[in-house]
Amino acid sequence: MATVFIGTSQFAAAVLERLAAAGHRPALVITRPDKPAGRGRRLRPPPVSACARTLGLPLEQPPDVNAPESLALIAGALQGAEDPPGRPVVVVCAFGALVKEPLLSAQEILNVHPSLLPRWRGAAPIERAIMAGDERTGVSIMRLTAGLDSGPVCLAGEEPIGQGDDYGSLAGRLQELGARLLLGALEQDPPCSEQPEQGVTYADKIGPSDRTLDPARPAVELERAVRALHPHIGARVELEDGTLLGVRRAALPQDAPTADGQAGVFAREGRLLLACSPGLLELLEVQPPGARPMEAGAYLRGHAAPGRR
Repeated sequence: MATVFIGTSQFAAAVLERLAAAGHRPALVITRPDKPAGRGRRLRPPPVSACARTLGLPLEQPPDVNAPESLALIAGALQGAEDPPGRPVVVVCAFGALVKEPLLSAQEILNVHPSLLPRWRGAAPIERAIMAGDERTGVSIMRLTAGLDSGPVCLAGEEPIGQGDDYGSLAGRLQELGARLLLGALEQDPPCSEQPEQGVTYADKIGPSDRTLDPARPAVELERAVRALHPHIGARVELEDGTLLGVRRAALPQDAPTADGQAGVFAREGRLLLACSPGLLELLEVQPPGARPMEAGAYLRGHAAPGRR
C-alpha cells in the first residue's frame, strides 16, 4: 500500500516510527518547516523531520501543504510507490496546520486524532481531557473533511485516564493505540460512520492563560492543569514579585497545614503551597527562571520563602 505521512509533533513522530516498523514505510513524509526555538532562536526541525531522517524516509518540508507544488509531490510519491501494492492513502497525524481543498478531494486522507470523537475536536485533545477530569479518552481514526475533526470515524479505541497520569504518560499509551488502530484502518479498510451531533466539545490550543495557575480557581483543577502540561509545555505560577515560577509536579495534600490567611504561594513547615479557592495545592517540583527543575525543598533552601510571616 502506498502511503504519504503528514505530521509534525512528537506524538506524530512516534506513530510514524511504529508505522514504519510494522512494514508500512511511507513513500513520502511531509512536515512543517524548521522554525526558531530556544534562547538562541536557532532553527529546530520538527520531531517528525528528525524521525523521518533517522528512518531514511523521503522527507519534504513545504511552506504550504495545500500549495500546488505540495499536491504534485504527494501525487508523485503515491504513484511512484510500487511496493507494496494497494490503495493510495495519505495519513495525517498532529500536523498543526489545516489541510484544505483541493488536497482533501484529491486523495483518501485518514487522520489519527487522540480523543474519542466527537469529544475534544481540535488542537489539544490530550491536555483538555486531563484538565477536564475525564476518566477516559482514546484515539479515533477518521476520514479528513473540511470541518474541524468532524469527519466520519473508521475505528476508535478507549484508554483510561489514571489519577496520576500526566501528558507524557497518557500520550505514550495513546501513541501505541493510535498506531495499532491506524494499521487496522490501512489493512482492513473498515467502513466509516458519521459522528453523532451530541457530545461535541472543542480542545482549544493551549495559551498563556492555560499555563498560569490562577489561585482563584479550585486546587483540584490546578492539579489537573499541572499534569496536563507536563512535561512538554509546563505550568507556572506568579509570585508576589511578579516572577513566573515553573511548576512541574504538584499534588493535593491530605495533611497540609491550613492557609491561615495566606494568599498565593507561601511556605509552611518546609513545604511550598499555593492557596486556592478552594483548597491548597502543594508544589512538589518547580523551575525558577533560567534554572533547572528542582524539588520544592531545594528551592526553599536557595530562595527567600514566599509568604513568610
